[in-house]
Amino acid sequence: MSEPLLGTVVVPVASADDAEATCAAALDRIADAGGRLVAVHVVEKGGGVPDTISVEQAEEVAEAAFEVVERRAADAGVPVETRLEYGTDVAETVFDVAADADATAIAFTPRGGSRWIRLLTGDVALSLVTETDHPVVVLPERDGNESDRDGADATADEGDE
Repeated sequence: MSEPLLGTVVVPVASADDAEATCAAALDRIADAGGRLVAVHVVEKGGGVPDTISVEQAEEVAEAAFEVVERRAADAGVPVETRLEYGTDVAETVFDVAADADATAIAFTPRGGSRWIRLLTGDVALSLVTETDHPVVVLPERDGNESDRDGADATADEGDE
């Protein structure tokens, strides 16, 4: 018998607010499937250009997001692993984590942002959906309202993943 779709779910989180919204949308579903969560925060490295924030600042943002994920996962009874990763391409880094974790799916809640911002920064959500061999689950926010959950790190700067 194969593992359910939400058996091992990789979830990118950009900030504490993003982690709250993503956990609200994902954890009950993962718990119902008897699955586990692998939360990943990607610090985008500039690849020869200056980074938008310092490594220390990015690690603080990741730590805050992971605290939310760990607390919410414990409350839901979902096993959780957190991964802080560095990469020049956010989507590719998420795919690498998914492969490493033997993920059954990648799940995320889209973040707000204008089409203009997506055009300028790239659309990680589009890459997550179109450039992977893993199933992708796009989760609606629990309250039905799209909010601005962009964090101070490069993952959020990338757009609406």
